[in-house]
Parts: sequence; C-alpha cells; structure tokens
Amino acid sequence: MSTSTALATVGGTRTDVMSVNGSDEQYVTFTVGSEEYGVNILSVREIRGWTPESRLPNLPDYVRGVINLRGIIIPIFDLRARFGGGATDVTKRHVVVVIQVGERTRGILVDAISDILAIGHESIKPPPDVDSGMIDAEYLSGLYTAESRMVTLLNVEKLFATETGDGDGAKALPALEKAN
Repeated sequence: MSTSTALATVGGTRTDVMSVNGSDEQYVTFTVGSEEYGVNILSVREIRGWTPESRLPNLPDYVRGVINLRGIIIPIFDLRARFGGGATDVTKRHVVVVIQVGERTRGILVDAISDILAIGHESIKPPPDVDSGMIDAEYLSGLYTAESRMVTLLNVEKLFATETGDGDGAKALPALEKAN
C-alpha cells in the first residue's frame, strides 16, 4: 500500500463535474479540526499518508520535525499548532500535503483532504477587517463560501515567509535542504 496519493484522485468525482474556465483557479481543500482551508493546487506537489517524523533540536513548536521524501529532507509543519490550536495528536488518518514554496519544499500536517474546488476570482472575498492581533490576515488569500461551509484560502508564500527568512525580523529555520 502506497502512502502517497496522486493528485488527480483526490476529491473523487467532484472535480470531474466542475467546469474550469480561464478565470478559475483550483484549490486543494483540507480540514484542521472543524475549520476548512485551501491552498492553490499549483503549489501542491503531492498528498501523503502520515509517516513518523524525525525531531530536530530547537525547532519551533509548530514544526514537528523532518521526513525524507525520495532523498529530499523536508520539514513538517503542524498547521493546527501554527494557528495556535496546540499540537496535533497524530493518527493514521492524518495526511501531509507537500507543497512547493518558492524554491523550498514543505509539508503541512492536516486532519483530512476535503475536496478540489475551482474558484473564480470574483467569488473570493477578502478577510474581514478585524482589530490587530485577532487574525493573521497576511497569511490569507481570502475566504470562499462553498455550499454551506466557509473555506479559508491560505497564502503559502506569506505563511512560510517567517521560517524562510523572508519575514520581518522573524527567526528563520536552519537550512534543511540543499537543492530545494
């Protein structure tokens, strides 16, 4: 049994019935607790079943450790912990979404894959204007209402900017990979 899932099979037949026109972008959506998030499909390299990580010293609490992905060492970020929800109690049902962020490959630990959605730019709403400190809106691309649920679209470049050293004064992670 493979621990990796081809992107074409994620979401079942829903992607087959969705029409994608020139103004739509596709998003892979997933759950973390009761919340649903999405990332642009162009940044997703693959979706893998959970495999135990190797811990490294002095990593932030939201970085679980690293895994070897066909010779590339990638850090695994616990999205629940990254958003202040505490560490995930991992089970075999959890998955890792492997994403490309600039030249680097990262894995994000999520509870489950939900869907692949084709979303028109006009359907994406900006994050609410909330008092400073209540929401890290810079990590969000926007919000989308799919049927009766709200999907928070993530901006992975900004979400990982602090750990890659691209953020303002944030502590960067040690270099974990040479080629990526």
